[in-house]
Amino acid sequence: MTKTNAFTIDVEDYFQVSAFEHSIDRNNWAHLEHRVSANIDQSLQILSDQSVKATFFTLGWVAERYPQLITRIVENGHELASHGYAHQRVSDLNCAEFKADLIKAKNILEDISGQSIVGYRAPSYSIGKKNIWALEVLAETGHQYSSSIYPIQHDHYGYPEAPRFKFRDEKTGLIEIPITTVKIMNRLYPAGGGGFFRFYPYALSKWMITRVNQVDKQSTVFYLHPWELDPGQPRQQNISAKTKFRHYLNLHKTEGRLKKLLQDFSWGRMDQVFINNQDIPTHRLS
Repeated sequence: MTKTNAFTIDVEDYFQVSAFEHSIDRNNWAHLEHRVSANIDQSLQILSDQSVKATFFTLGWVAERYPQLITRIVENGHELASHGYAHQRVSDLNCAEFKADLIKAKNILEDISGQSIVGYRAPSYSIGKKNIWALEVLAETGHQYSSSIYPIQHDHYGYPEAPRFKFRDEKTGLIEIPITTVKIMNRLYPAGGGGFFRFYPYALSKWMITRVNQVDKQSTVFYLHPWELDPGQPRQQNISAKTKFRHYLNLHKTEGRLKKLLQDFSWGRMDQVFINNQDIPTHRLS
């Protein structure tokens, strides 16, 4: 039986990525060239051409300024979920600040869409072992699931000890759906998209997803940012060589690879792939 995988898009503009937080002042965001609306329209067209429904984890900041974008996402049958308000890492917030961010984003998205927001993804996968209290705040604010943990070791994020696949947090009842990894010789490798999708040859990404579907017999979670479809975005000069490499690598190849990906696998929304299936194991995080 063919596995259906979850296709997700983190709705943010190019200047809002965490890697630029020290080079672009968030107070200047409103004055920069905005490209997110055109990028999302491009994403919606690609998904429509392949008859794929997806989940859009959307910043409240973006929704506030482009409510028509939210309407288009919902009217096309996609799931609308939260990416917080202003792309602040959860690891940089205390409990009260995180709760305020969640409520603000949720209210904006619900007011515009007329739908309940049940899903959340932390900016830069910034929920990990040191701030696992965030799951409790998510449950308190009415979220049913999170896709915020990446069970790998990375210089900016990661919780390698966390389960690889979906689980229900024993303490809060919240469902966590980690980003997909592939296990090779007891080591986990990222296989969920984003910059890794641009870095790997397409054949490797395809092999990884196939392996998880066929060997682990699990659905995968794939993510993409709309700016990754935009090789014409303004180039930042005051960033490190590593950041420049990670952000701009193979942007011109993303659209072609994405179309192949959508054709090669079966895709759906997060809520339909994971949440509507009640067979979810419970796990205690420490």
